[in-house]
Amino acid sequence: MRIGDRPIGRDELPYIIAEIGVNHDGSTQRALQLVEAAHKAGADAIKVQYFEAESLMSRACRLATYQQQAGETDPIQMLRGLQLNRDAMAEIVRYAHSLELHAIVTIFSLEHTGLAAELQWDALKTASPDIINIPLLELLTAASKPLILSTGAANADEIAAALTRFGHIVLHCVSAYPSPDENAQLAGIGALEQLAASAADGRDIPVGYSDHTTAVDTGALAVACGATVLEKHLTWDRTARGPDHAASLDPRQFAQYVAQARRAWSMLGEPRVIVQAIEQDVRTVSRQSVTTTRELKTGATLTRDDLTIKRPGTGLPPAMLTRLPGRKLARNVAAETPLTTDDLEGGAR
Repeated sequence: MRIGDRPIGRDELPYIIAEIGVNHDGSTQRALQLVEAAHKAGADAIKVQYFEAESLMSRACRLATYQQQAGETDPIQMLRGLQLNRDAMAEIVRYAHSLELHAIVTIFSLEHTGLAAELQWDALKTASPDIINIPLLELLTAASKPLILSTGAANADEIAAALTRFGHIVLHCVSAYPSPDENAQLAGIGALEQLAASAADGRDIPVGYSDHTTAVDTGALAVACGATVLEKHLTWDRTARGPDHAASLDPRQFAQYVAQARRAWSMLGEPRVIVQAIEQDVRTVSRQSVTTTRELKTGATLTRDDLTIKRPGTGLPPAMLTRLPGRKLARNVAAETPLTTDDLEGGAR
């Protein structure tokens, strides 16, 4: 799986998306500043959200609790103040590409899916609630660009149903803003990986984590649990008024987040039990071998009293201790010498 020329997977550095979302507060200039901050922090991509309040919200809509706690009183009015138009999106895409960042967009409404083809997005994304929005998923899939699905508040059956037909990357997600540590559910990354492998019918779908915690080390922990993609909100001020600022990281924190996630990946190593080259010296000097207790001459028949087990591990392994009595020496051996097959008549047997 690739986004642009960037491969995504376990063998690659985690792909880190700086979610600008609505943290631009409706300002194109602030959005561009956040793009620059994402670049300086080392992100691979930025993501924005394209919506129009009246297209997304019916008169029956209401605010989520976290939005009310952020000081919002009317959902449509809130979104009106946070939306950016197509020209602003085009400017964001151009600026991101000028900084060699990928540009990703979340699209919410059927009538806006044309934007997926009009602008040079590197990937598309759906918000967690739209994992069941089959008409939207069909139209976004038709755009022939990588499609990222989020899974917050979705059950296994809903996720599996989507992945049988849609999606190139899937993100484990907890739909709470912010998510307390005890609800981060990082173990779900591995479970989602298994679900994706089963539902995708042979398609390789990398699994990531859309992170709504407030900690800078959660991304590193998610990588340790198998996440290959991380999405994290970036803000200019965590205390600013707005629905997502409190669940975001500021530019300094985001840079720490990126560094820690990539350090975690560098520490993973291979998913198998191996002896690394860096261990060979300690392996040799600290393991023990069958060792002589006294000087012995050529042709001597070994007894148990002639043998002990001592470091280093350059000779015959300790398991040979009970098999050597009765064997004859092929040459003189000094005391305190780890025995090897060359010391024995007939060599190894």
